[in-house]
Amino acid sequence: MTDPVRIHAVPATIDSLATQTGRIALLVDSPDTLDLAARRVNKLTRGALARMLASDRFAKLKTGETMTLAYPAGMEAEAVDVVRLPRRADAVQSRKAGVALAKLKGKAALTVMAGNHRHAAELGMGLALRAYSYDAMKSAKDNGSAITLPGDVTLMVAKPDEVETALIPMRATVEGVFLTRDLISAPANVLTTTSFAEQLSSLRDLGVTVEVLEEAELEKLGMGSLLSVGHGSESPSKVVVMQWNGGAKEAAPLALVGKGVVFDTGGYSLKPAGGMEDMTMDMGGAGVVAGVMHTLARRKARANVVGLVGLVENMISGRATRPGDVVRSMKGDTIEVINTDAEGRLVLADVLWYAQDRFKPAGIVDLATLTGAIIIGLGHEKAGVFSNDDTLCNAVLKAAEAEGEGAWRMPLGAAYDAKLKSAIADMKNVGGRDAGAITAAQFLQRFIKDDMPWVHLDIAGVASVKEDTAYAPKGASGWGVITLNRLIADRFEG
Repeated sequence: MTDPVRIHAVPATIDSLATQTGRIALLVDSPDTLDLAARRVNKLTRGALARMLASDRFAKLKTGETMTLAYPAGMEAEAVDVVRLPRRADAVQSRKAGVALAKLKGKAALTVMAGNHRHAAELGMGLALRAYSYDAMKSAKDNGSAITLPGDVTLMVAKPDEVETALIPMRATVEGVFLTRDLISAPANVLTTTSFAEQLSSLRDLGVTVEVLEEAELEKLGMGSLLSVGHGSESPSKVVVMQWNGGAKEAAPLALVGKGVVFDTGGYSLKPAGGMEDMTMDMGGAGVVAGVMHTLARRKARANVVGLVGLVENMISGRATRPGDVVRSMKGDTIEVINTDAEGRLVLADVLWYAQDRFKPAGIVDLATLTGAIIIGLGHEKAGVFSNDDTLCNAVLKAAEAEGEGAWRMPLGAAYDAKLKSAIADMKNVGGRDAGAITAAQFLQRFIKDDMPWVHLDIAGVASVKEDTAYAPKGASGWGVITLNRLIADRFEG
């Protein structure tokens, strides 16, 4: 797993500012409210800092944006970076200020003069989240990292012990996000169903109970829907079950279910060649589940959570499922496969049913890069949220908002459900082009028991993107790890 940048908190001091090397970051609200460190830097630079802060450019800076005083006279520092941050900035604003600092060019040591800033740990978390690059496939001589930070960042704060304590669970969360990004970024010839299962099995080292269900067992369980997706591939289909039991022994777990299509050709409903290389990210839901389970174990969460992922590869061969085939799910319902490129719902159908049948969870959240239709509706800013339960849905939306990850609730309804009617089976796997994300969710809901609180997250638009996101460089974002960790901390711990 890519190593997150290391953030350390130390006692605040201004005595060494004149001789401090590397980069020094100051948090400034306005030119009229400079803290002790900023006043010291201004004195050392003979007013250069004040002149910069009095400029029109600084006046136009928004919260979290930066300006740099390069090679300041009177100091040995390479640069003084100023990030505009109100004294009453909230946690998300502080985290995004850290992201802004991480985006600055250069690899010199970074010292952030955070002083009494109440969200200094969140600022450090933002620094770490943005300092990511997937370099596993690059040769050593070409290993040009996009990370703009050194291995260590120092936060100078008034109460370092408190900040260090706050950083402990944040480090666990960043590790989980990085694991998710690494999994989504990995090419399909590296991240096969087998190697994916092996990586998940390594969570045992953190205290997670891991089981890998192979094809023979899936056959016995009746998972014909899931198995139909992988028929055309040489890679065996698998279901990996990860249990973290940190809560009360008798407490029902929260179940997290992830779609893990390690590569998606579309099957015989073949995708266009242009952009097919991006289908290495079609296991994004499973990647998020893996990241959350890692985070829970690393921070010793006081909750019971089970993560289940269906790992398959959707390829073409003489054994592959054809349009028009009918498959039988673990639930017992038959499904007419109209489009083999609507394969994720076939995977989730069986894993959702298995999760309920075996674990009797308190609720289920599933994640999948399920439909292109959700991108048409919401773009790359928000995940689509579908639910049969207002309480659980609102908790997910609240957690996403608190963590600065975009999410938007979408409708469900019987009229959409009717579009899945089949003439020869219990249902079709697609309902047409219109309302495609909704009919996909309606399909999944057929595999949710009547009394089971359930949220479906369609993350097709947010899992991997072509431009920088709030917390990540372009590519795999890790969307969902922070939100679900927050959901579990708020509602399922204690």
